[in-house]
Amino acid sequence: MSSQTAMSLMSVAEFALWAVLGYLFWNKKLYHRFPAMGAYLALRIASMPVLLFFLYGQSQHWFNGLCVSVYFYLYFAVYIASAVMLLFVCIEIFRSALSAFSGIQRLGTVVFRWAVLVSAIVSLSTLSFEHRDVLVIPAIAYRLMRSVSILELCLLAFLCLSMNALRLSIHDMVFGIALGFGMMSSSDFIVASFISSHTSLTGSLQFVYESLILVSIGIWVTYCAMPESARQPLMVPANSLIFRWNEIATALGHTGTQVAVQPAGGFFLTEAENAVEEALTQDMKSRASAT
Repeated sequence: MSSQTAMSLMSVAEFALWAVLGYLFWNKKLYHRFPAMGAYLALRIASMPVLLFFLYGQSQHWFNGLCVSVYFYLYFAVYIASAVMLLFVCIEIFRSALSAFSGIQRLGTVVFRWAVLVSAIVSLSTLSFEHRDVLVIPAIAYRLMRSVSILELCLLAFLCLSMNALRLSIHDMVFGIALGFGMMSSSDFIVASFISSHTSLTGSLQFVYESLILVSIGIWVTYCAMPESARQPLMVPANSLIFRWNEIATALGHTGTQVAVQPAGGFFLTEAENAVEEALTQDMKSRASAT
């Protein structure tokens, strides 16, 4: 079996897994809880058959080689759109993980959005515009995806480290989505980091990338297929550290009651001095009258 045939079979398997995932996701109405994730799945499922069509046409030299250009622009358009959507998915997963702690959720979301903005700016600021032609498009796409991949890995690390404090179960869909994106971000990070500078490894990297993509989608399919347990109200001790942090974060989000402070008429020591001076004056007058 040639490498091109193997890659084509892996692409078909990927589309089949995306279709199964989309069916399970919509059948369980998970798009109500994860709307950004639903939009991301819709983009991938809708674009996958179109990309496969032009990829096959590229190998068969359809339309006098026009499929090569169409596939190039369409692939990177979907790639960049996916990277932007993944930023919103990361924020959505972060908010869902902290849904039981409204104060930390509100304050943490603001910090997370700034982190996303700074990460995107830093990634794009390192872009070299030595390529003035269409080759600048892959450079932008790979750097943007690298930034998103780092955020996804940081989000997964955050959830793993704070699972006990957040009372987050490993069977929760939030952790499943983060785990899948952790695997997918690893593949995106590998491709974005090495494919542009190691052209000799392009074939091997594509197989590694596609394999990790299949594993990621398989993780999501498994989590969607598992029966989702009913979400119970979270009970934490009143003296727990995360409860105190939530109270502090909640207090930081409110301005509080305003109190009008009236200026004092005078300092109390000044009034005491006046009283002493008046007493001394009266004493001196009484002595003078006595003499």
